[in-house]
Amino acid sequence: MKDNEQEAITEKPNGSGLGRIIKAMGCSFKGFSAAFKYESAFRQELLMCGVLFPFSFVLATSISHWALLVTMLLLVLTIELLNSAIEAITDRVGTDYHVLSGRAKDTASAAVFLGITMMCVVWGAALIEYLS
Repeated sequence: MKDNEQEAITEKPNGSGLGRIIKAMGCSFKGFSAAFKYESAFRQELLMCGVLFPFSFVLATSISHWALLVTMLLLVLTIELLNSAIEAITDRVGTDYHVLSGRAKDTASAAVFLGITMMCVVWGAALIEYLS
């Protein structure tokens, strides 16, 4: 492979360095905005996180315990964003039923379920510890 061919393959359209980081942040904010605007599940989970976050200060027994509680909230939102991305790209490919499209969406939904389950386990343990 020639040097200029290698450069074309490795060069990213968003550039490099600080400029790339700024552009990536812009893309991230667009993603948050789209999720909030178009995904009711994301809005519901964001509301849940907003309600639970203040309680993290009450339930946490240490700074690392607090970090774990908050991380679980962020994990649920992260998985929901990935689920929404999978649903969007699947719908972009085609809205007709296809077994693989259904499997992709169902598997992503299962990931959200597991994330919420993990959050409930961690927050439940913190609540039990707080009440005992």
